[in-house]
Amino acid sequence: MATSQFSATHGKAATFSHYDYRSKLIDFSCKATKSKLFFVRTLNWRPLRRPFSVTNVSSEPTHKLTDPITDQDDSTTLSSFTPDAASIASSIKYHAEFTPSFSPERFDLPKAYFATAQSVRDSLIINWNATYDYYEKLNVKQAYYLSMEFLQGRALLNAIGNLELTGAYAEALSKLGHELEQVAFQEPDAALGNGGLGRLASCFLDSLATLNYPAWGYGLRYKYGLFKQLITKDGQEEVAEDWLEMGNPWEIPRNDVSYPVKFFGKVVSGTDGINHWIGGEDIRAVAYDVPIPGYKTKTTINLRLWSTKAPSEDFDLEALNSGEHTKANEALSNAEKICYVLYPGDDSIEGKILRLKQQYTLCSASLQDIVARFERRSGASINWEEFPEKVAVQMNDTHPTLCIPELLRILIDLKGLTWTEAWKITQRTVAYTNHTVLPEALEKWSFELMTKLLPRHVEIIKMIDEELIGTIIKEYGSIDSDLLEKKLKEMRILENVDLPAAYADLFVKPEESITVSPSQELENSEKVEPIDEEDESEEEGPVETKQELPEPEPKPIDEEDESEEEGPVEKKQELSEPEPEPVPVPVPEPPKLVRMANLCVVGGHAVNGVAEIHSEIVKEEVFNSFYKLWPEKFQNKTNGVTPRRWIRFCNPDLSKIITKWIGTEDWILNTEKLAELRKFADNEDLQTQWREAKKSNKLKVVSLIKEKTGYSVSPDALFDIQVKRIHEYKRQLLNILGIVYRYKQMKEMSASERKEKFVPRVCIFGGKAFATYIQAKRIVKFITDVAATVNHDPEIGDLLKVVFVPDYNVSVAELLIPASELSQHISTAGMEASGTSNMKFSMNGCILIGTLDGANVEIRQEVGEDNFFLFGAEAHEIAGLRKERAEGQFVPDPQFDEVKEYVRSGVFGSYNYDELIGSLEGNEGFGRADYFLVGKDFPSYIECQEKVDEAYKDQKKWTRMSILNTAGSYKFSSDRTIHEYAKDIWNIQPVELP
Repeated sequence: MATSQFSATHGKAATFSHYDYRSKLIDFSCKATKSKLFFVRTLNWRPLRRPFSVTNVSSEPTHKLTDPITDQDDSTTLSSFTPDAASIASSIKYHAEFTPSFSPERFDLPKAYFATAQSVRDSLIINWNATYDYYEKLNVKQAYYLSMEFLQGRALLNAIGNLELTGAYAEALSKLGHELEQVAFQEPDAALGNGGLGRLASCFLDSLATLNYPAWGYGLRYKYGLFKQLITKDGQEEVAEDWLEMGNPWEIPRNDVSYPVKFFGKVVSGTDGINHWIGGEDIRAVAYDVPIPGYKTKTTINLRLWSTKAPSEDFDLEALNSGEHTKANEALSNAEKICYVLYPGDDSIEGKILRLKQQYTLCSASLQDIVARFERRSGASINWEEFPEKVAVQMNDTHPTLCIPELLRILIDLKGLTWTEAWKITQRTVAYTNHTVLPEALEKWSFELMTKLLPRHVEIIKMIDEELIGTIIKEYGSIDSDLLEKKLKEMRILENVDLPAAYADLFVKPEESITVSPSQELENSEKVEPIDEEDESEEEGPVETKQELPEPEPKPIDEEDESEEEGPVEKKQELSEPEPEPVPVPVPEPPKLVRMANLCVVGGHAVNGVAEIHSEIVKEEVFNSFYKLWPEKFQNKTNGVTPRRWIRFCNPDLSKIITKWIGTEDWILNTEKLAELRKFADNEDLQTQWREAKKSNKLKVVSLIKEKTGYSVSPDALFDIQVKRIHEYKRQLLNILGIVYRYKQMKEMSASERKEKFVPRVCIFGGKAFATYIQAKRIVKFITDVAATVNHDPEIGDLLKVVFVPDYNVSVAELLIPASELSQHISTAGMEASGTSNMKFSMNGCILIGTLDGANVEIRQEVGEDNFFLFGAEAHEIAGLRKERAEGQFVPDPQFDEVKEYVRSGVFGSYNYDELIGSLEGNEGFGRADYFLVGKDFPSYIECQEKVDEAYKDQKKWTRMSILNTAGSYKFSSDRTIHEYAKDIWNIQPVELP
């Protein structure tokens, strides 16, 4: 970690001719003292006293490896040191010359960014190694957060902000001829996530580090991310992300930390009675570590990302030399593509296999790593009963569900535990966070596909399913067979799979049932089946509705014949003709599926929702039978966001104002202090400063919009923003139809009438539609078409602008959110689990318009009902409204019909929007009948938007509402959420470094 002193020079292209190897950034001779920020270590390395080992869990041998940083003797000294601008400039110049990623001739912005990041990383690594050296010595219980997404955003400003070195780095870069902001802008967003799931995970890591909790994150290192979004005349187009094109200075490859991951093959039982999973396809998962610093603490935790590869010997040199180049690289390509993209399309079998491979790779590599760490820390005497006392595994949604059978496989097959021992340990270790009530998002995998890809895991899942069946029978008994059958159908992990042999005779009908006449049997089936179908659709969603088909009856032809006018006699006469006898149409068997959410609930000790209303829906609807069986498992953990990134660093102007009026910076760590702003909400001086900060942020967005879209907008207009993943339930369609209605009204008015009725408004959209989600992509196309028409209408001018910001990501959010004045969170009630962007907007003084959905409910309670624009149907009304629609009783509002006709008139171009508008019409059918109730909520939404206009005209009132939103946002810090997880689910304690 040696760094060297340079004589800093001013100018746009600093030169590096004055290198003095004797100079040091860090005084290595200092003795250990109590440092607030970070440790430094002596340069003179000593012989290693404690080996650092990595265990290959699958193949079992232990490799003794050494870490030249953490594995030193106790005489290694630690010292307190706060770098100044001169020493930081020297460090940056050192890395520019001796850790080069660029040619030496120039010190331009990309090179400055890499050198600066490497300089910061030096400080992080020192703290990082000290953190885990301390955890190793104490052998503390540690939480492990597994997530398919970690949407980190840029790291540079966040890292130096947490280290409290922003000013020093700004001064150092100024000495070297660059501005910190320009340098930071060179960093691409890490393409490791897409939406709220990944952003939440990243907020949690920040809070875990800040609060000194021992924890790691585990994810996958996606080479090409989800995709980079381009907006063209045809709407959204997708290209691969290039965030790793120039390398990533924040990650550290751990080539010595890798684990085997197996797919396919078969299971054989050895002479010792142990099952062995053999053959198939073998790859390796290699660790890449990213340090996560806490705020004002030395604690620096780890995000470990897995990349996949195959060993070099799998490259078929003979095939290459024979001209079969694709075949030669097949094994390597199959391994590497696992970590190519986030959420590869799964319409094909190949796509489904790739997704399941991703999920298993995350689970297998992470569990092997966790087990190896437990064994290392346990020393010579390993007591597996202590595993849950040292390890807490949190599954962020259903993607890491395979943690459950994988941990069981390791404990049983590799460590020799019995089923009973392993099952108890697994249930005490694992917990599950549910993020959705949408049936299609509660993952179900093909039983056949999983059996083929992961044969040992399917065996284990069958055993878990059998355990569950026994529990259900014990709970409900077998006397009421209809009730028991219903519960098994609803709760089993394996859907449409025969009962295990031990329970095969559970529902055998008595012999006397054979005497029932065919007509009675048919009548009974007609009565029973629709009830089952309805029950199943309520519990499991539309997939099962298609699957629950009646078994073939003895005389299906007769049933069909009786519906014909000629009657059965005529049909029998026709059958006497020398024509082929009609063949009954076979009823397809419903697919056999593995319900991952049910496996999560059964295999873990805790299940939590992410907002109060969501957690109630989870208990009362999604997992009601499980809740009745195990009420103690179910909890609520309302989401939160880190106030460091989402206000302190992204909105420095507002942060200074808050600190000034509260009188302390303590609010950054104790957001409860934000509530003190309430007593100043009517103060004119505060209101003036508040509006000035907002205007300054809006000017930045004006520049962003011009750069990204070419549109010019006024900073004096109301900035109305909806940025989130494009999905029908999030109802961007409701928003843009409201804008169309507004535009139509404007066009029907004179210029003076328009100016009197409407406040100027800039309507900003952002978000990605999944590449194969056609309806979502139609919505993006529609928004951009409306924008092209409205923004070029000279009659409207600055009174209304519509903007779709392409390739929305964390860095764009860090500009948009501080500038926002109105933010739309308008999902169909009961369909959004929580949302986190609503918290970020509120924290930055933005007023929300929304439904009573997700965390909106709690935000409205905290900020005050008068400071939230509410509209729309409530969650408990939704089922009834859909039923009303299906029965043809819904009468659309005339305003809604006007808007649809206006769109169809061609005013927004020649594109055919029949499919999009048609989804809002009709009473039944796939893609029809307005499932997300846009038409129902439209008049309420329009009325609410009129209230927004009136409120914005009174700037004093609006500013007061804005201040009270920030004051009421204190509850929604991820620090509060993490404290609750640590106490109620993980049972871990803060560990502050000495």
